[in-house]
Amino acid sequence: MKTLKIDHIGIAVKNLDESINFYKDILGLELQGTEVVDDQKVRVAFLPVGDTEIELLESTSEDGPIAKFIEKNGEGVQHIAFKVDNIEEAIEYMLSKGMKMIDEKPRYGAGGAKIAFVHPKSSNRVLVELSERSE
Repeated sequence: MKTLKIDHIGIAVKNLDESINFYKDILGLELQGTEVVDDQKVRVAFLPVGDTEIELLESTSEDGPIAKFIEKNGEGVQHIAFKVDNIEEAIEYMLSKGMKMIDEKPRYGAGGAKIAFVHPKSSNRVLVELSERSE
């Protein structure tokens, strides 16, 4: 497995539009776009900073994972995503090291990425996303 860089930092928010304003108007970041990922019950905004991105996540459903995260923890950093060169190999590597995976097969993520999550029990309570994107 080859980890290439931090791909993005995912931040759970209650109101995507209000949150975008902070990152645009106060921090001066440029909104790259928004997207709805239906099977993850989330609306996402991307704001590049350097060679990584801030990914704002708003739940589209009361029973979605982001809504549950906010209910339990409040708004804030929800995950850190690492760009890998090959998602299938990365998953196999994690499993071979005894890591518990939320996703043992890649799934579709925002921005056209193939993603898989490492269970926080295997990563010091940090939700780690593995992400493969063609650029």
